[in-house]
Amino acid sequence: MALIQTNKDLISKGIKEFNTLLNQQVFSDPAISEEAMVTVVNDWVSFYINYYKKQLSGEQQEQDKFLQEFRQELDTLSASFLEKYRNFLKSS
Repeated sequence: MALIQTNKDLISKGIKEFNTLLNQQVFSDPAISEEAMVTVVNDWVSFYINYYKKQLSGEQQEQDKFLQEFRQELDTLSASFLEKYRNFLKSS
């Protein structure tokens, strides 16, 4: 049970850090294309997944479950961020 809580705490920390990263982004001219920003954000997601994957504990099935949940959360945050970026591109 302690391993599960440790993994939950770890994933929670990763989500907070990723959200902080997204919130620190400042949109300015000249802006990069939407496609380029999607690539950047996908790279960030991959980086976070790979970084936290190495720190998870427990059986492989448990780790896979946490990584899937982590990816879903990062994808949700990314979608919201990319929507803000699209709106920025439309307004500039």
